[in-house]
Amino acid sequence: MHPNRRAALRMSCTATFLALAAAAHGQSAPAVQLFRVVTIRGEVTLGFTPAELAALGDGNEVERLARALVRDGQITGWRYAVGRAPDGSTRFATREKVAVMRQEGVMIEPYSAALPVLPPGA
Repeated sequence: MHPNRRAALRMSCTATFLALAAAAHGQSAPAVQLFRVVTIRGEVTLGFTPAELAALGDGNEVERLARALVRDGQITGWRYAVGRAPDGSTRFATREKVAVMRQEGVMIEPYSAALPVLPPGA
């Protein structure tokens, strides 16, 4: 089997497994997807809802964000940070909306939080 085909099959099987595991645990798609954005000034964790990502066009989420950054010169999203809930538990929550401007040295990658992630306005 060709290496590219083998990798595609492996990714497909992994995606299927994760979808089945989430369904088995009664989980639905996340309300917010986090991304780590690294610039020459530092890094920020941004969160986007499925509707916000869908409005950016086709392709995987990272490609959508990158195309929007190049096309529009900036992307705007909710900055997420670790904080305490009223019950004392730790979670990711919004801080404020921020814009990341197009510049050299920008990297966007998915971010998997080990803590619960609250949707904007929660």
